[in-house]
Amino acid sequence: MYNRKLVFWAACLGMLLFGIVMISLGTINTFLTEKFQLDQQTVGSLAALLPFGILAGSLIFGPICDRYGYKGLLIISTILILIGVEIIAFAKSFSVLRYAFFLIGFGGGIINGGTNAVVSDISAEEKGAKLSLLGVFFGIGALGMPVLVGALSKYFSTERIVMCVGLLIVVPIVFFSLVRFPEPKHNQGFPLKQGLGLLKNGTLILFGIILFFESGMEGMVSNWSTTYLEKHLFLTSKDALYALSFVMLGMTVSRIFLGYLLTKVRDYIILLVCIVIIICAALILRFAGSFQVAIIGLTLFGVGFSPAFPVLYGYAGNLYAQYSGTAFSIILTIALLGNTFLNYSIGVISDNYGIEHYLTVILISAVIMLILVGLITKRTLSKLKI
Repeated sequence: MYNRKLVFWAACLGMLLFGIVMISLGTINTFLTEKFQLDQQTVGSLAALLPFGILAGSLIFGPICDRYGYKGLLIISTILILIGVEIIAFAKSFSVLRYAFFLIGFGGGIINGGTNAVVSDISAEEKGAKLSLLGVFFGIGALGMPVLVGALSKYFSTERIVMCVGLLIVVPIVFFSLVRFPEPKHNQGFPLKQGLGLLKNGTLILFGIILFFESGMEGMVSNWSTTYLEKHLFLTSKDALYALSFVMLGMTVSRIFLGYLLTKVRDYIILLVCIVIIICAALILRFAGSFQVAIIGLTLFGVGFSPAFPVLYGYAGNLYAQYSGTAFSIILTIALLGNTFLNYSIGVISDNYGIEHYLTVILISAVIMLILVGLITKRTLSKLKI
């Protein structure tokens, strides 16, 4: 029998690692540019490999977890991240960096999906609350990596810091090895027909479509807000990046409180309120006339983004408990496709109509989410206590 607390802490350690993974390129961007004399286009090609790896990892983890369990896959994916990080630290040529970033993304995608799925499995009740607390560790990793590199760079080279970060990844590998995880759901063989049948499940696909817009909005805010602030408020790049950090801060702090609120207030009410907060944040940022007002808008984005993934993962975990890994794979893949598609669209829109229209797309996406959450509430109200 597994210990739920130990499994939960193992998942939190994995999510902390994923937070570090997601911010890795931006943190060591300057180091790589100087070491290998890279131009922005080449750095951009590396940036594309990270989400591509995450998408690939997200696509495959679910059926494997349902068939073989979580332990082996989490250990292997963490080792892949370790290898990728150490390749970056010791790389002598640019060509190997491509493999490193794909490995890091691939392992990160598996860890992100696997940790969410295992927390859903071990949480008999209040899945959304537990998944929200899990998400806090993503924020700690994402916020902590730049701070760590910034503080240690005064005393050590970035190369040495990256090498040491890689060595620290041994800690979750050892912890995963020692902890007993839940048994595989289908250790006699994965029921392929039923698993593929989830692709035709309207409710699950609707979850995915909601997260398509959620993930897209998160990506748009992360990728385009600094450019918007530089052009419309004439901020320096450093100040714009500082302002952007309040998105992750708002999300992380909100998820701490969500862990409690989701045990007291119906999930869908919190979700609807937070979508309205996203709309308010977009309007505040669109008409912001100062640095301080922009920070308020960006912080509200973080608050608004905080519940969607935990709540909808919780719904999926309740409705498809026997295929939770596969269900998570499906909705996470749809979400990541939304991130890719909407961010590409903003590139086209900003070139033709102006960067400020990324906020228009966010507003439209949030309104669509409001409608879809209303539909999903009607569909699942009788099946779930939401």
